[in-house]
Order: sequence, then C-alpha cells, then structure tokens
Amino acid sequence: MCGIAGILTESIDLRGEKSLIEKISQTLKMRGPDARGEYITPSAALIHRRLCVIDPERGGQPMRFGKYIIVYNGEIYNTAEVRDELLSCGYKFDSHSDTEVVLKAYDKWKEQSVSKLNGIFAYAVYDEKEKSLFLARDRIGVKPCFYSKVGDLFAFASRISSLLCIPQIKPVVNEEGLNELFMLGPAKTIGKAIFRDISELPPAHYLSYKDGRIVIKPYWKLTAVENTETELQAVEHTYALVKDSIERQLISDVPLTTFLSGGLDSSIISKVASDKYKENGMVLDTYSVDYTDNDKYFKKSLFQPNKDSDFIGMMSDAIGSRHHNVVLDNAAVADALAPAAIARCVPGFADVDSSLLLFCREVKKDFTVCLSGECADEIFGGYPWYHRKEILFEECFPWSRSTAARRNILRKGFLKNGEDYLQNAYESTLANVSCLDSDSKLEKRMREMFVLNLNWFMQTLLARKDVMSMESSLEVRVPFCDWRLVEYAYNMPWHIKALDGREKGILRKAFENDLPYEIAWRKKSPYPKTHNPVYFKCVCNLAQRALDDKSCPLSEMIDVGAVRKLMNNPDSMTEPWYGQLMQVPQVLAYIYQIYVWIKNYNVEFEL
Repeated sequence: MCGIAGILTESIDLRGEKSLIEKISQTLKMRGPDARGEYITPSAALIHRRLCVIDPERGGQPMRFGKYIIVYNGEIYNTAEVRDELLSCGYKFDSHSDTEVVLKAYDKWKEQSVSKLNGIFAYAVYDEKEKSLFLARDRIGVKPCFYSKVGDLFAFASRISSLLCIPQIKPVVNEEGLNELFMLGPAKTIGKAIFRDISELPPAHYLSYKDGRIVIKPYWKLTAVENTETELQAVEHTYALVKDSIERQLISDVPLTTFLSGGLDSSIISKVASDKYKENGMVLDTYSVDYTDNDKYFKKSLFQPNKDSDFIGMMSDAIGSRHHNVVLDNAAVADALAPAAIARCVPGFADVDSSLLLFCREVKKDFTVCLSGECADEIFGGYPWYHRKEILFEECFPWSRSTAARRNILRKGFLKNGEDYLQNAYESTLANVSCLDSDSKLEKRMREMFVLNLNWFMQTLLARKDVMSMESSLEVRVPFCDWRLVEYAYNMPWHIKALDGREKGILRKAFENDLPYEIAWRKKSPYPKTHNPVYFKCVCNLAQRALDDKSCPLSEMIDVGAVRKLMNNPDSMTEPWYGQLMQVPQVLAYIYQIYVWIKNYNVEFEL
C-alpha cells in the first residue's frame, strides 16, 4: 500500500513549488515509508510514497508507459489474469508489480480497464499530451481518495491533510459539515469529507479531469438478480468464494499475519491462511488485542454477549498458529485519541480508532501485511439490527436510531435542521436500492439494510482500518470485501443467508467443518473495547480540557452542563450514540477528538 497525491494547475509553475510538494509528501510518509517519488512539470505534479509489498526492486513510482504516468495505492488480486490478457494483446512487462499491470491495462482499455480489476485501490493516471487526469477507486471503498477543485487548481490525495497543505484549499466547515459531524458522526455521507473545499471520490467511481472540468461516473453498482440456488448449492458457493478471496490475498513478498479475535470471520480467515502456510511448511502468526484488567470489568450486553479472550486460544490451538496477544494500557488508549483524530483528519471512532492505532503499531514491529475480517457482518447479516423486528423496519439508520443523545450535548437551537439532514441522508440511500418485483416485504427490506450497512456502517469501519493501519505503515487486507462475494451475498435469499435463524447462518454452515463447533456457532461479538474505569477517568479529564478552552469554537456548540452530567452519570445513555460500542466514555472521547481536530487543523466554521 502507498500514499498518493497530485496537483494540476495552469496558474502557477509547479516546478517552483518544491517546498509545497515536500510538505505534501511528508503527510503521506507513514503510508509509504520505504520509498518516495515525484513527477513534476510546470502544470502537473504527481507524488508517491511507497510501502513495499510486491516486487520491492522494480515497482517504483510514479511509473511511466508511453504518454501515461501513474501513481497507485492498492493491491490487485487478479493481477495474473489481467497480465495474461495483456500479454495475449502483445504487451510486455518489466516487473511483476500490479502497478505495471494497472498502467498497461489503462493504456489498452482506458476507463473500461478499472472494471477488470479485482482488488483494493485508488490510483491516478496522467496523460502528458492531453494534460488530463483519470482517477479511480475500488468498488467497495477500501482505499481512500479525496479531491478538491478551487479556481483552476485540481488536487487529489490519499489523505485530507495532504490537501490542506495547499494554500488555496481552506480548512472551512459549513453547516453541512457540522451536520455530518454531530448528526451522522463518526459516519459520513459517501462523497463528503466534512470540509467545504474537499470531496471524496465515491467507491466504484472514476473521475476524469481536463480543462477545468470534472466528470465522475460509476463503473459498478449492486443490481438485484434472481438467485435460484438450493441451500446446499449456496453453502458450497459461499465456501468457494470466501476461500478463493482469502487465498488470493495471501500473496506478499514481505511478512504476513492475520488478526484473530476468536470470532467467526477472523477465524475463517486464519484457518484458510494457516492451511495454505502449512502446505509450504510454514507456521502462521496471529494477533489479538485486549486491555489491561478487561476480564475484571467486562459486562455482558445485547451487543457484546461474550469476551473474545474465551475463544482466541481455542482457535489458535485448532489451527496451530503462533499467537500474539497485545494487551493495551487504558491510559495509553486515551492518550492515543489525539493522534488517531489527527491521522484520520476528521473526528473518528473514539477508542475504537485509538486502540486499533496502538494495536497496529505493535503488529508492525514484525509484520507489514495483515488480513482482517471487516465486511462479513454487513453482507451476511451479522448485526443485531438485521434480526430484531422492532428495529428492522424503522425508517432510520439502525445503528443511530435517535438524535436524543446528540441533541442532549448540543446547545439549544444549534443545527435546527439536523434531523431533516439525517433523514434525507437515510432516504437518499434507499432511493438507489435495486430490488426485484418478486421481492417480499422482508426481502426488499433486507436489500435496503444491506445497502445501508455497506454504504454507511462499513465505510466507517473501512476508513478506521485503513487510516489506523497505514498510520502504522501496516497494510491490512479485507477478504470479505471482494466485490464478487458482496455481489453474490446481495442476491442471496434471506432464509438462506440467515440459515437456522442465525446471524451469518450461511457462513457458519459453510465453514462449520473447518472450525471448532464453539467458534462456528458462537454469538456475534464486536471489536473489543475497554470497560476499565481508568479509561473513563482519563476521557473525563480530556473532555473537561476541551470544555474549558473558551478560545475553541467547540464551546459555542456544546452544552457544557449536559456533558458534565454525562461524566457524573455514565449509565444515563440508554442506547449507544453510534453502532454497538459508543456509550458515554466514547461520546466524551468523540468530543475530545473534535476539539483536537479543530485545534490541529485550525478549522474555521462558516454558518
């Protein structure tokens, strides 16, 4: 994986902007610590930072072929197939890097080439003669891509902070951005980046830029088609697709490991990876994360019915992995809230972010590539809101059903149209859901839930995983995000997907013979969070620091008294702020992250 950025403009000579280009490159250093490269002309600059994973010797960037120059971030898992097709068309290759395949595929098929790629990516191809740019992002949105158009200047980057280095791009947030922050956060609308001057290239889209004009087009979307498979056929098909996706993603020229929580998804990945390693006489390393004294303070809940630690050893023993359990200090998790928010360049997922940042730093000490289980819950119906009928048909985001907790901490009258903004975001998502005329009420709703989860909840988790891992210079791959698997799961009838009335029932059935019974049929439990009062005390102090700083605009938005009541009564929140994990400690951490974000990026507000 890498970090990419670029600028196109006619108003300044970019050859004289070496300090700006250096500054942008530095913001991408953690995404690519192994090598750097630039392509600079009077009107165009491409910037690349490389984390070497495939063909370290010959995969340097920017890479040129004819009139085209590419900067690329990602991994293509069908590289061999696309290379073979290009070889049959007369192309020759100087490396076995996927970058060269992507570049020559563009030379051959232009914008249609992106549809041939199966992987996670964001890349830009500059046409020297036409002075035009092609920018593309993977179907599911695993790799980030942001852009800005201000006057005659167009810029793109892997990170928002890279764009904010450019003087013409201002760190201004308007009412729309504030609604994203307080009504939707830590989620955000696809295509938006909170800042007024910055947008996100949506997943499964490409962008063309020439002569000051931006054209954005989709190249893939979920489409409803009839699935006539039997239960047995679906089990076999699911098994084959998942196994193939995992095995494709084990290719690496540097050390590779897997995250193992003891849950279904990570256990499947670790099992397949371990089997593949054993074929080559190797032992797989696996990693898990926990918190100091978490056993002592753990409390069961609907969303977190059991502890991961009860199952990790069982799974590691079953596959014979060399397991490493990283135990995080609670105060350190609180201290990492600030660097996590700065890395994400927007307020994030509280300690779900900061703990992952610390975890990835530990894994990076010995490994460069890791496989993780994101996306399985979204596409196979793993979350409680797929199964609780009192939630399923509510006309709202199921992970954020009420704005009461949000309104409670905001000053009276602030963001008066916030509820309308939230509802419009929900309804706009449903307007683009593809259904069959034959779909029952339940099947239609499950398609809607699939898209809601894919476009919202999962995007939050993917952004978190990408930023926190790459901030540690660790590449994380997500096999369940393979677009073939996503497309297949979208059209799977609900009674098969929820086989035996269970969340992810089809996935459990498909791999029940590969896993210990207790793992295959374990109840869903989310990413572990800390329950230690030490953490709560730390975030109370941090939130208090934010509230006491009257020079910060945050004090004009927040109801200080209401926040202090939360500190004094941490059990007062009846439903999570967001998802399954954001209770009072995480809300306080989120407030602190907003404060850090404002101060670090000198955010201005336009109301």
